[in-house]
Amino acid sequence: MPPGTAAANDPTSPPFGAFAPNAAQAAIIRLAQRSRLKRGAFRPMLSRLVNLLRAGPVDVQYQGASFRFYHQASATERGALFNPDYNIEELDFLRAHAPAGGVFVDVGANVGTYAMVLARQVGATGKVIAIEPHPVTHARLKFNCAASGYTQVTLVAAAAGPSDGELMIETDGDNLGASHIVSGDPAGNAIKVPSLRLQRILADAGVDHVDALKIDVEGFEDRVLTGFFEQAPPSLWPRAVVIEHLSRNEWLKDCIADMRARGYAETGKTRSNTLLVCG
Repeated sequence: MPPGTAAANDPTSPPFGAFAPNAAQAAIIRLAQRSRLKRGAFRPMLSRLVNLLRAGPVDVQYQGASFRFYHQASATERGALFNPDYNIEELDFLRAHAPAGGVFVDVGANVGTYAMVLARQVGATGKVIAIEPHPVTHARLKFNCAASGYTQVTLVAAAAGPSDGELMIETDGDNLGASHIVSGDPAGNAIKVPSLRLQRILADAGVDHVDALKIDVEGFEDRVLTGFFEQAPPSLWPRAVVIEHLSRNEWLKDCIADMRARGYAETGKTRSNTLLVCG
């Protein structure tokens, strides 16, 4: 199992703040955040150094929310720990389209670096639906939500998929955030998780509109979105979408082209994601 698994799943895990960075760790983190060292190429090295100073996770604030980052085995958690502007273009885009009292949906929520930030944006009267199937990652997401004190977040321990049922997911190497749906023969570390259609998830959450949606499911984006747009009423279509395109070569259908055909316009693109607005 990945490093930190036991602590992440332990209901008696120490409260937030128990793993606050010590003085040496805090100095390394500040140095990274203020310099070019926050770049991705340096993060594994910085993570090893922080871990040498004290093994285990670290409890920090990121974009106004509270996180326990298991940075040793998660590229996402390393990125947010060492770069205060991690995915900032995408976050600013989503914040611009998610008003106070609005609805944000995070498909492939990981540990919540989008969901918790948008929970703060929509406020106590808004709603965030965070969908994360991997049990270890979901446990970390749940902890971060509780540590941040957000009651407006609905956590869904399932994979969004083309149908209701089950799917297999597996993790390559030691990057827990790269867990993905198995499309061929499963590896030895593959696990079975529940699968729900996105429209079903929204219905169960009592949602009748979506202001903004982010989806990052490692090449399975088309299987989630194509059926959703075919079956869901336009009133349920998200007004703004951030979709990861790094694994688009694994799509069976170009779901970005499909969204354009349905009236979405591409308003921006980062290294990892395409930003679209409807109408």
